[in-house]
Amino acid sequence: MFLENTVNHKEQFGWIEVICGSMFSGKTEELIRRLKRAQFAKQKVEIFKPSLDTRYHNEMVVSHDANEIRSTPVPAAANIAILAQGCDVIGIDEAQFFDDEIVKICNDLANQGIRVIVAGLDMDFKGNPFGPMPALMATAEYVTKVHAVCTRTGNLANYSFRKADGDHLVLLGETEEYEPLSRAAYFYAMKENQERTKASNKSKKR
Repeated sequence: MFLENTVNHKEQFGWIEVICGSMFSGKTEELIRRLKRAQFAKQKVEIFKPSLDTRYHNEMVVSHDANEIRSTPVPAAANIAILAQGCDVIGIDEAQFFDDEIVKICNDLANQGIRVIVAGLDMDFKGNPFGPMPALMATAEYVTKVHAVCTRTGNLANYSFRKADGDHLVLLGETEEYEPLSRAAYFYAMKENQERTKASNKSKKR
């Protein structure tokens, strides 16, 4: 459960919040909610996202429910450190796509008194920890794991199953390419994919 920190002006330090989960779990929605609350409180807020994420809009962070907030696309984590000076709150969406330097940058910003809110996928489509997210979760003061609803069982889903072909780690997509699955549904879906691949390889050898 996330509890918003009370500001201790004597301490002069910020903190890191991580919002993680599968696709379609509401990560970006929760990120936008927190950032808009900070804006309403007249805090200076800047939002960043990786420049490769152009699914909905080049400059907006947009949730699957079409909730949006203006952001600055950046090609690398180092750009965030330069552009974040003088801010009270920093938001970072799709953090899994950034390089590992994002971990140091988030900690440096928090040490400078900035509240850092990060959202991203905690696992890739293979079910492995995704990019810098594990390290961000380990160093954060607050971690919120949100869940989608499994499209096959109706249970809580925490896996992002890729329906599209291809083995590339980064594949931007929506419901045509991905679906959220529960542990059981993901296990059987991956098993079915493996069996299909084996059968395909056998037929090619003939």
